[in-house]
Amino acid sequence: MEKAEKVIITVVGKDTVGIIAKVCTFLSEKKINILDISQTIVSGFFNMMMIADMNGSDISFGDLCDGMDKIGSEIGVSIKCQKEEIFDEMHRI
Repeated sequence: MEKAEKVIITVVGKDTVGIIAKVCTFLSEKKINILDISQTIVSGFFNMMMIADMNGSDISFGDLCDGMDKIGSEIGVSIKCQKEEIFDEMHRI
């Protein structure tokens, strides 16, 4: 079994209908598997973090980031993507 190519996707912005649906639909269409997801809404602000596996996808990490940026612009939220190893290094104590 090959090692998962994991990415961390964060979504932050004013809560509106359809944020999760738009992000998950894009990932599904690109054959990117969601491994874990957590979301909260605090005082009307939406915050979601996802861990996804890109192994089954044929798009590049750069294309994923561009697609997420486009969706974020369309629905008025900020969406950031990071490779797991970069995320781990940035948050290491």
